[in-house]
Amino acid sequence: MTTKERAKLRSIAMTLQPTTHIGKNGVTDEVITQIEEQLQAHELIKINVLKNSDFTAKEIAEGLAESAGAEVVQVLGNKITLYKVSTKDGIEHLLEI
Repeated sequence: MTTKERAKLRSIAMTLQPTTHIGKNGVTDEVITQIEEQLQAHELIKINVLKNSDFTAKEIAEGLAESAGAEVVQVLGNKITLYKVSTKDGIEHLLEI
């Protein structure tokens, strides 16, 4: 992903609300499945790492992106933004707009 594409995705993500919250249980198989489904539906999602989590957002981001087959767009505070091109029909691709 180029820096220009990353900047575009970061600007789109500014208006997004977190769709998944990761707490004291950390990253479970259910969380990964939920994130993969959300990425197929929306391509760009924001994840909130709660304060009671044993890990920081930076520690979680890379492993989560690798598990879901996505790219980390940004880690800001306790928020993670992930992007993955959707293979679902009818989805308008964010980087082609």
